[in-house]
Amino acid sequence: MPHSTPTERSKRIPWIDAARGFALFGILMVNVPAFHAPFFLYGGEEQYWNTSMDHAIQTMIDIFFQASFYTLFSLLFGFGMQMMSDRLQNDGVLVRRLFILLGFGVIHAFMIWHGDILLSYGAIGFLLFFYFRQEPQTLLKWFLALLIVPGILYTWFLYVSRRYLGWINKDGISIAFSHYSSHSLPDILVQNYHDWVYSNSGMGVVFSVIVLLPMFLFGMFLMKKRWLHDIDTYQSVLKRIFYLSLAVFILFKMGPYFIGNPEWLSFIQDHVGGAASSIFYLVGITLLFQHEKWGRRLHFLTYVGKMSLTNYISQSIICFLLFYGPGFGLYGKVSPVWSIGIVVILYSFQVFFSKWWLIRFYFGPLEWVWRSLTYKKKQPLKRVEEVTS
Repeated sequence: MPHSTPTERSKRIPWIDAARGFALFGILMVNVPAFHAPFFLYGGEEQYWNTSMDHAIQTMIDIFFQASFYTLFSLLFGFGMQMMSDRLQNDGVLVRRLFILLGFGVIHAFMIWHGDILLSYGAIGFLLFFYFRQEPQTLLKWFLALLIVPGILYTWFLYVSRRYLGWINKDGISIAFSHYSSHSLPDILVQNYHDWVYSNSGMGVVFSVIVLLPMFLFGMFLMKKRWLHDIDTYQSVLKRIFYLSLAVFILFKMGPYFIGNPEWLSFIQDHVGGAASSIFYLVGITLLFQHEKWGRRLHFLTYVGKMSLTNYISQSIICFLLFYGPGFGLYGKVSPVWSIGIVVILYSFQVFFSKWWLIRFYFGPLEWVWRSLTYKKKQPLKRVEEVTS
């Protein structure tokens, strides 16, 4: 049985790290508006942000970012879990890894931000033990079934009940404004808990499985096929995936706007279109990395990607300080234009900080904690300069 040891740093795949770094940019682009206003949960953003520029930015985010990057992150999570399973052949290490991720998720979800995804990853990740030893084609069939069947059924349900869609929870909006703008930390944490329950109770759990599991499985499929490892051999396959995913991306993410973007198409737009766009982004980055100039241009993404857990949680901590009452109190005061500015500034800072950190240390601080606890052994952190005689 192989030893339960971490992956050697030299064996990392740079375009996978870059895709993970790019996913963090896209996640931030969607999360910042959800962090500084309650409309993502309770509706009403088009009435509150009502200028033509506001609507143009919201459309841009909806097409190119919404549901495209947590799906990309999910795909890469499945890819990484399958890689660990193949290398270690030790389910105990993977179980421990998921429990530690659950711990990070609990802290993040209830102490920082209700929009946490780590708790869902940790919980749903346990379902992957049913799939680790399945054939690639079985994983692909499950991916397609979980993508297409719920997409069709729920879209039909939304269509037949379309007259009831578009409801705005004005009371929820008012309470969220009051609590998140408060200087009282208990008020903020209570509201945060309320919003988490609002998002994740009842059918929210089912939807989390429907949305995340197929992307986990497609990532596992790609890992088993090793198409992202041997690019020279599989370049023609990747190019076909690239153009197919682009076509589905355009059809499902942009297509609804040609017929007025009816709300009953919102689920399939995100569920199928978001999956396609995430695959398009991943394969696009992979192919670009094979060109020397583009590989150099995109290399900055790898720094953020190697510290994805640290950067993901630090994004939330910074947003907490920016938008909530105990910090700068910008909740409800940021327009979509300024939201993009905050994203660019914050992400640029993370690029420079990640590069600075990784010159001095092997892992990000939270990655180091995660690895050390996973393998029950303190991992090396500080880089030691080579001594030359």
